[in-house]
Order: sequence, then C-alpha cells, then structure tokens
Amino acid sequence: MLFISGAEIIFVFFIVLLLFGADKIPSIAKGLAKGINQVKQATNDIKSEIQNTTDIENPTEKIVDEFKDEIDQVKDGFDEMTDSVKRKF
Repeated sequence: MLFISGAEIIFVFFIVLLLFGADKIPSIAKGLAKGINQVKQATNDIKSEIQNTTDIENPTEKIVDEFKDEIDQVKDGFDEMTDSVKRKF
C-alpha cells in the first residue's frame, strides 16, 4: 500500500491520537469515509458519462440492418408473386 509499512502506519496513527485525542478520531474517520465515498461517486459518474458518450451506435450496423429489412420485404414480395403465379398454372 504505497510503500508504507505496518510500523509506519502505527506511528502515524499514534501521532493522530496524540494530536486529536481519542474522542475526535471517530468523527475524523467518518469525515474521511464520507470524503472517500464522494470521490468514488464522482469518479463513477465521470466514468459512466465518458462511457455513455463513447457508446454511439455504429452507423454501418444501422445501415446494414435497414438493408436486411428491405431485402426481407423484397423476398416476401417475390414469394407472394410466385405463389400467385403457381396457383394460376
């Protein structure tokens, strides 16, 4: 964790305990937790906004789908025409 050993973490915690006292540490921890959650939420919002702007539908796929629909309609029209021709003969 950022090249900090266990002894260094204990030393920092001891200094915080001396500076703020035991009664202030829970409120400081709550404030830090709220700040971290706000940063996480902000980064998630930024990530989702970037993803939404880059998820533009591929225009070629849309054109291909439209062509497939048109081809299917033409095939159906030919099938109907051949059915009516077969019935007459």
